Amino acid sequence: MTDSRDTDADAGLPGPGDRGPSDPHPRPGVDGWAPLAGSAQAVVLEILVHGPRPRTQLAERLGLSGPSLTRITKPLLESGLLVERAALAVSGSGRPSVPLDLDPDAHHFVGVKLTHDRLFVVVTDQRGEVLSERDERLPDRSPDAVVEQIARVVGGARDRDDRIRALGVTVGGQVVDRAVVRHAPFLGWDDVPLAGLLTSASGLPTWVENDVRALTRAELWFGEGRGLRSFALVTIGAGVGLGLVTAGEVLGGAHSSAGSVGHQRVVVPAAALIVSAAAAPTAAVPAAAAPAPSTPAAAPVPVSAPAAAPAPVPAAAPLPTCDLGHHDCAGAFLTVTAVEAAAARALGRPVGYDDLLDLAAAGDEEARVVVDAAADVLGQLIAGVLNVLDPEAVLLSGEGVRLATVAAAAVDRAIAGGTHPSTPAPRLVVQEFRFDEWARGAAAVAIQMHALGR
Repeated sequence: MTDSRDTDADAGLPGPGDRGPSDPHPRPGVDGWAPLAGSAQAVVLEILVHGPRPRTQLAERLGLSGPSLTRITKPLLESGLLVERAALAVSGSGRPSVPLDLDPDAHHFVGVKLTHDRLFVVVTDQRGEVLSERDERLPDRSPDAVVEQIARVVGGARDRDDRIRALGVTVGGQVVDRAVVRHAPFLGWDDVPLAGLLTSASGLPTWVENDVRALTRAELWFGEGRGLRSFALVTIGAGVGLGLVTAGEVLGGAHSSAGSVGHQRVVVPAAALIVSAAAAPTAAVPAAAAPAPSTPAAAPVPVSAPAAAPAPVPAAAPLPTCDLGHHDCAGAFLTVTAVEAAAARALGRPVGYDDLLDLAAAGDEEARVVVDAAADVLGQLIAGVLNVLDPEAVLLSGEGVRLATVAAAAVDRAIAGGTHPSTPAPRLVVQEFRFDEWARGAAAVAIQMHALGR
């Protein structure tokens, strides 16, 4: 087999003083590193995503000859980016196979997740393993103040770790070109060029992404989605999110809006109507007026006892609404805040999300009605994904994901009711969730962009 890639430049290997292909992000402070391209990039990406590979397997998967692969990987091994692992035994009389692997500590990355009042920060290695983490209160949500705070935190991390190469930041909202926050309702932002601001302030190449899409990317490369060609990630928390992977790629959509299901209309669960009716104020029905007194000249007329007043009837009770005033969308029933509000209406007192799930699991009937109503909406969303995408798996995540376990039967009923009987039962994976997973997703975006040399 011949290979036409004969030069270092064609193979994507940086020459002396070469800073690599054109890159819109400056990389101050990252001495001696240049983005890879071509076959060198393909080799590193293959190992990063799929794990250690023997040279023969790498050459076959990438369409390279043995000599070409040796030439491409030699400088990567010398630089320490790639390492050789213990030889694998080969059946018969063949030579042992030596897998090539990535040194996960060759480069580190910072991931930042922004909420309406806090920022969560992690430093990870190249495989997304969290090395350190912290969180801080966000006292000022103005873009300038947030950029200054992130730059300070990143600067401190770089003082302690000289292998940090890039920064990823995620927000709940719409992000365009991994650079501009078009709309972030929890922060009150519109059209903020966050990537450019942070690149200048932190001295690191920076990419910004929607938080659910970033978490989906982390699952694709380093988590439950690794090796799958298609899957969906449904998140429950402050909002309701959906990440989609098709043909091994995270789907962003033509306008960076793919997966925006928070305002997807749903069939209002009957249990939600019960909760609303139970919480409705009652309207008193006036009693029948007593007969007018007879005139003095008339003989006394016996008066029967007045009829009992009808029982009070519930006044019309509005259904819960989302932040946009919708009463029939997923966000009106499924966010943590929405579920807590429904619990307060049904139980007549404030109840925290986890406490409500505990009550439902313990057999409290009122709590069970609230939890099952939310689970019904979750099942409807999953059914819609199954009907449109037919993924290999549906991953459930987010700080409110325990709902899917406590109300699994209600989720299953809603899925069955929303799909054709011939549709195979989905593979549902309910993930244990830590809030720093959001920041790890941000780091995964930086890892990917760094590996792709963008």
